[in-house]
Amino acid sequence: MPNIALELGNQIASFGVKSAYGEPQDVDGVSITPVSLTYSGFGGGSAEGGEGGGGGGVSIPVGVYVRREEGLRFEPNIVTLLAVAVPFVWVTGRALSRIIRALKK
Repeated sequence: MPNIALELGNQIASFGVKSAYGEPQDVDGVSITPVSLTYSGFGGGSAEGGEGGGGGGVSIPVGVYVRREEGLRFEPNIVTLLAVAVPFVWVTGRALSRIIRALKK
């Protein structure tokens, strides 16, 4: 049986920039390049009588680079921006309220 860790290592070698930036596409004369935040993790192991491994990953669409005659511009994905901003604002507000409460004492 081949070594699972080596197989996973060979497959993960193609990740990186290729997984974060998609292939440029032409839509109605405009070139767009999708951008995402990617995370992946893999593991493997062996013991007497067996081997095992597993992995997984996440890709979150962040936005696109749009190339027009005027130049190159980044357009964010509003849904992803809101999904990140709402918890960030909540945590920031909570931290500020605790700091203000501590300073009043």
